[in-house]
Amino acid sequence: MLIFWESRLVFLATPKAGSTAIEAALEGLANVAVQRPAALKHTDLRNYRQHIAPWLHSVTGKQFTTVALMREPVEWLRSWYRFRLRDDEDDPEHAMTGVSFADFADAYACPGKADLTSQSDFLTHEQHRVDRIFPYEDMNTFTHFLEDRLDCAISLPRINVPPAVDVSLTSEQESRLRAVMARDFALYRFL
Repeated sequence: MLIFWESRLVFLATPKAGSTAIEAALEGLANVAVQRPAALKHTDLRNYRQHIAPWLHSVTGKQFTTVALMREPVEWLRSWYRFRLRDDEDDPEHAMTGVSFADFADAYACPGKADLTSQSDFLTHEQHRVDRIFPYEDMNTFTHFLEDRLDCAISLPRINVPPAVDVSLTSEQESRLRAVMARDFALYRFL
């Protein structure tokens, strides 16, 4: 999470949607940069609205605009899979050993098995949603928005790139996954 005090802007770092690159590029411009622990770095809208927004408002008397990125839902899950494969690749007892992407997607479809919060749960809370959500796949529009708000040129590095692995699904598997991710797809189509 990055807080830009003068611009009244808060970047909520959606997991697996370019947050590390955004933070690397903008940390020096932010008044507050929360990168550790992951639970604080990836503060979702619910926790922002309950804890951080009231504090910011009490100090400034102003509302801050929230902004975040959202990745195409199946690609987001593919990114999580690649990340988890790489995360402990030096550990021969790693829980991902021998797990295909199809297995991972099936686990995601079963509540409680994949231990991942959906993007729609991260970006929305009750009737509220992040003020400005940009598609990860249209980074240029997001970058131009930030350049206008922060009044500076921005160049995003390409970092935290996971390994290339097989992330294919049969059409049946993808249809089942899309049904499970219906809320994410509805939000993504709205962007």
